[in-house]
Parts: sequence; C-alpha cells; structure tokens
Amino acid sequence: MDPAAAASADGGAFLEFVDYAVSMLSSSGGDGYESPGDGPAPARPPWGWVVAQVLKSCCAYSSGVTAAIILSDLFQSWTEQHKSLTSKRKVELTKLINTRNKRRRLPNTVTIDSIHEKNFLSPMSVLEAVVIDVFVLPGTNIYMLTLGDMWSASTIDLYLHRRYYDCIGQYGILKKGREVMLTGCCLRTAMEGSGHARILPTEYMVILLDEDQDEDAMLLAAQFCTYSFSSMILDESRNDVPYSFYARIEKIESLEPFRCTERKQIVLVDNDDAKMNFILWGEQVLLANLFSVGSMLALDRPFIANFVDSNHEESQELCLEYGSATQVYMVPIAQQEEQVPFTPTQMKSQGPRLSCLPTDNVASQVTLPRDLHGSVDFSKYPFRVYVSDLHDKMVGVCLFGTITSVCKASTSGTAFYLELVDTTRVVLIKLIFIGPWSLGRVGVGHMVYISGLACTMSSTNILEVSWREKEPGSLFVNLSLLPALLNSSCLHNLAPLSDLPRLTNRTHVCRVRLGHIDCNSLKLHLTIADDSAKVFAWCVGQTAIEFLQISPDEYLELPEDERAMYLYTLQNESFMVAIANTSKRVDGCGASDEALPVWEITRAQKCE
Repeated sequence: MDPAAAASADGGAFLEFVDYAVSMLSSSGGDGYESPGDGPAPARPPWGWVVAQVLKSCCAYSSGVTAAIILSDLFQSWTEQHKSLTSKRKVELTKLINTRNKRRRLPNTVTIDSIHEKNFLSPMSVLEAVVIDVFVLPGTNIYMLTLGDMWSASTIDLYLHRRYYDCIGQYGILKKGREVMLTGCCLRTAMEGSGHARILPTEYMVILLDEDQDEDAMLLAAQFCTYSFSSMILDESRNDVPYSFYARIEKIESLEPFRCTERKQIVLVDNDDAKMNFILWGEQVLLANLFSVGSMLALDRPFIANFVDSNHEESQELCLEYGSATQVYMVPIAQQEEQVPFTPTQMKSQGPRLSCLPTDNVASQVTLPRDLHGSVDFSKYPFRVYVSDLHDKMVGVCLFGTITSVCKASTSGTAFYLELVDTTRVVLIKLIFIGPWSLGRVGVGHMVYISGLACTMSSTNILEVSWREKEPGSLFVNLSLLPALLNSSCLHNLAPLSDLPRLTNRTHVCRVRLGHIDCNSLKLHLTIADDSAKVFAWCVGQTAIEFLQISPDEYLELPEDERAMYLYTLQNESFMVAIANTSKRVDGCGASDEALPVWEITRAQKCE
C-alpha cells in the first residue's frame, strides 16, 4: 500500500485532519528567532505535538469539537511557543544572559506574555526566567523580583519567598542577570486600580549556576566541595552538620505513594560515584519539574532522613529531603544534538505537504537533541514515526496504531505487555506503572496514540520498546473510547457497515439501526444494520448503558419477562456508533476468546 494511503487507512479522518493541521501551521511560518534552549523555530511543528494538542481539545470538549475550535487552539499554542521578542527586549536580555551553553526548554514552561494574556498561572507550570531587577516593596520589608524571559516582550513581578532572603544583598547570588526556574506558582491577578498581575511567593525556585563564570565557580568550590555522600554516611554526628553536596542527577522517577502522599525520587551521583536519593514529598514533587537528567545539583543544607521503603517502613538507608532550610542550585546540562535523516516512508507519507520545507538537503534531515546515554529525543520530530522506523537509542517516540494484544508482564500487576500494529509492522511495548493499571479500559482492536516511548537494544540484540507512566512526555490516549469522537465530524468519516471487512485496523464510525439485543449482566450482544449490511457485535460498560438508555440498577430490577420486552422495544432505534475489529483478541497473550463476536462497539450515542 502507498504510504500516503496507508496513513489514512489506519487512522482515517483523524490522521488526515492531523496532517491538514500540520500543513496549516507550517504554512503560517515561524519567526526565525533562535532561543537559547530550543534552536531555530522550526517551520514545521512536531507531528506528535500536533496529535497531542488535537487530543487535548477533544478531551476539553467532550461533547464534540469543530475543526475551527481545534485549529484555533493549535494556532494559539503554536504562537505562544514561538512568539518573537521586541528588538529592545531581545537585546536587553541577551546582554544579561550567558547563551554559550544551549539547554532544552522544559516541557511545562510557560511564557510571561502568556501569563498576562490568560491572566492565569497553573502551579504545575514552569517559569524559566532571568532577574531584571531586585527591589523592596515601598513601605514594607518585602523583597520583589522583576522577571523576564527569552520568549516574551513583557515582564512580571514576583513576591520573593522568605527562604530566599539570604540570597539577596551586596554579596547575594540573586541579582540582576541571574537565571532562575520556578514552579508551584500562583498568580495575584490585577485588581481594579491596583496595578499589574504579580506572582505570589513560591518555595520551589532553583537558582541556575554556570561553572565557567568566576563568581559561580568560586561559590561551588567554597560551599559544595567539602562533603561527599560517603563521608556523611560515616559521620555519626551528621544531624548536627549543615551539609552541602554537589552531584549529578542520574535519574528522576516516581515512587509508590505513601499513605496517599505522592513521592518522587531524584537519584544523585557525587564525584566519588557514591549514590544518594533525594526524596520529594507531596507538593514538593513539583520541584522535579525543574530538574533534568545529567544536570549538576548543588544542595545546601538538605534534611537527612531514613528512607521509607515500599512497605511504608523506615529502613537503615539514608536519603536527602527538601527541608525548611534547604536551598537548591543547578548547573544545567548542555544540550547535545544529532542530525537525523528522514526515512523514505516518512517522506512519501507526507506527499505534497512537504512543499512547506526547503528544497535543499536540509529537507532530508532534522537536528534533534541527545541525552546523556546517546539516545536521540524524537519528541520534536516533524513527521510521524512508524513501527518500522524504530531502532536502538530512541527516546520521546510517539506511535499511532491498533492494539492486537494486552497482557500482564509481572505478577505485581505494575507491568504489562501491549502489542501494537500500524501500516508497517507489529511492535511489543512494555508498559510500566507506578502502581496498578491506570489507563482505563483498553482492548484489542482499539486505536491508540502513545508518546514517551524509549527504544533500547537488549543483550541478545532484540529491540525493546518501553513506556513509563507519569514520565515527562508520556501520554496514552484511547481514541476508540473518546467521547468527542462521535460528535466531531472533522475527526471521522461516516462509513457503511459493508466497509468494515475491508478496513480492519481502524475504528469506524457508522450510523446504524438496532436489531436483536441479548443482555447478560450488562454485556450486550446485538445485531446492528444499515442499508448496506448487518453486523453482529458486542459492547460493555458505558456503551451498553447508552444502548439500554436506563441505569444498570433499573434494568436489573425489572422482572425477567419485562427485561425481554424492554429490549424488544429498543429495536429499530438509530444510533451513531464507533466500532472496532477484535478478531485478533487474545486472553492474557494466550488463546483467542471465541465467545464474543468479532466487532466491538466502543462508543454509542442515540440519534435524535
């Protein structure tokens, strides 16, 4: 099958709309501004980013969404990411910030301009800013910071939290030109006659250092090179010592909640290759949004505690925690990049839409960042990645395809294997959860989008693909169960039932009439029909309730003869349905379950 046709075959109108949205954004052009962390603004948006934004709109408008709404949301998000500076502001910030070392813009970063435009700031958001001014609020002893960023023409004032007051003053490190990262912020909106919006105090700020700057190098040498993790462990009087450590971030991962309290673990490695865990509790996990693997963390006066294990018991193992006196500094890792060529499949699948790119050799490759392990980050790759494109040392990969099997990978129930097929081949993906399965109902034949995949080569030279829950960039969306699917004409094409056997690797949307219905504990077996064919299908859960039009309790309370009569009265009623092929359905990666029909109705809505 031709790749351009294949892209439509497995995703239908949804992928066609994504390609249309990509072409619209591409034709709108970029501003060409080169930011210190992102490189030149690309003329073409990342394919996975567009898919995620479309799905975000679908979830926000669950009753249905129009093409105009989606495109409006996309243009707004794309503009916010690539908004140019006024010449005056750009020159001013360029003088303040050392831009010799590129670093990546963090996933949750928002711009100061967008804060003012929306008059809103989520505590989950990240600000990557530079201090423009430090001043005292007139008539008080409250310190304020005026912050700017490299993507905005405006500035914003921050009420500085008192835990950072020691960093202010003639010899303090918080001064004009200092780069900082903040999260956990709330906005004090501008009231009538009270001036501008300001950011309320936050405890979650990281001060950035540069080892190549004399002032920062002296601070690191004087304050953070005295102690090691090993010396702290051996010191019996450690609770009386104000320790400071300098270590590399090796891993950032979520831990099992402790009595409903969320936890995150940052694995640190010092210059002696000794490891120590830095544990964040509850709201403190927001701080992890500011960290990146490979960066150097300078921890001043961390709280030293005994690690609480998965059994909720204190162990003899020591760990570090974010105490009331703790200060966090970071030397961000410089971004490494690699030129990645486009594959023939990707080039052909885009068809004439590639005309938005230059015609020279730049159009055949793209520059992508590499992590510490040499893996290339595909989260900003401009084209769709197919299963046949997967290879060793890929991270941030997104795939779109149809599920062919799901089963447990461990007795603990925190790991599962999912088999996914697209128009090129099949891949086995290991899903790793913090706790139990959290993705809702996922079945064979369902059409899904999954991002944040990592590809590595095993010791036996087998490609292993994995996905971790709640990791940056991790997203799993089951399109077959999306409530907005049936009411969003831009995301589907109505298909006759006679088309079902011809295109099996996709979710169809059809307008049908109900025929015979058999109900066994709210698992429905039913016949549906249109003018082209009849199909025997099944459904469960909310979809079954949509057909029954009464609650499960109301149905079960009916006498048996009245149940049969009630089901009979539903015949010939018209419904819009989403229907998926489950012919490859297996139970626990074992034998096929022959008890159910081939076709599953995943969503249903009565036609008025």
